[in-house]
Amino acid sequence: MADSSLEQQIKAKGEQVQQLVREMEKVVVGQSKMINRLMIGLFTNGHILLEGVPGLAKTLTVSTLAKALHLSFQRIQFTPDLLPADLIGTLIYNQSEGRFEVKKGPVFAHIVLADEINRSPAKVQSALLEAMQEKQVTIGEETFKLEQPFLVMATQNPVDQEGTYPLPEAQVDRFMLKVFIDYPTKAEEKAIMRRMAKTDPSLEVNAVLSRDDIFDIRRLVDQISLSEKLEDYIVDLVMATRKPAEYGLKEAAEYIEFGASPRASLALNLGSKAQAFLEGRTYVLPEDVKHIAADVLNHRILLNYEAEAEEITSMDVIEQLLKTVKI
Repeated sequence: MADSSLEQQIKAKGEQVQQLVREMEKVVVGQSKMINRLMIGLFTNGHILLEGVPGLAKTLTVSTLAKALHLSFQRIQFTPDLLPADLIGTLIYNQSEGRFEVKKGPVFAHIVLADEINRSPAKVQSALLEAMQEKQVTIGEETFKLEQPFLVMATQNPVDQEGTYPLPEAQVDRFMLKVFIDYPTKAEEKAIMRRMAKTDPSLEVNAVLSRDDIFDIRRLVDQISLSEKLEDYIVDLVMATRKPAEYGLKEAAEYIEFGASPRASLALNLGSKAQAFLEGRTYVLPEDVKHIAADVLNHRILLNYEAEAEEITSMDVIEQLLKTVKI
């Protein structure tokens, strides 16, 4: 009986999510993968890193999502001269009252778009670490809790582009998913041109989900069942990145320097439940795990110089992993 009640709740909330997607599609053409991953991040409290060349609607998609939610939104353009204080805030001396006052930075919002995050040096990138992990910010001697939900949606240009700094491993690991954004198809490009090739292509987006709706959906995602066999499969996938030879991945063993951290197991568990919710199911299927495996693992597997010399990428390793590790 409880299961049918959960099914009804998932169906009801699923209709709201469909409405949210329709609102986003008023502005964003194609990019269904990016929209799907942003939904997974939103409903599992996970930060998302989007990577792709400029002009692929990364910023537009995140800002459109923020407009379609009853949430506060801040966009921070990361530049080489950005300081940590520009991000989290600082203490300002009030002369009339003779004391220091806290001036909060743009990180105090529900959705923070860190645009071109790898254009800033490590000092600024690490200023986001405490906010992302602890959901709090320290300014001077005071610590401030960030209002929930708090999500960082970051975009970055491919690291080999001029003027970019690779993100520190500790920070990259805090992103639940790293999503590679590709060029649109020929039909999508034509649709983009028809919709956006105007001197003022402003399109209205209605806010359809509230904070309470998001928290309700998160509670439903927690209730979705994941069998013990799938738990074992998730652990095997992650363990295979650490001890590839034991899982019959002899070739990958030559290229992997470090495997995925336990955050990968948590992300695969939560992300597959969110995908099951988006599909309208009360249970997780192996396909749900495989659906997000590449985005969960690609930034958590560190390859050695030999892999670089052979032009082997983490995506090649993950493809081999998914073929070899059995449920």
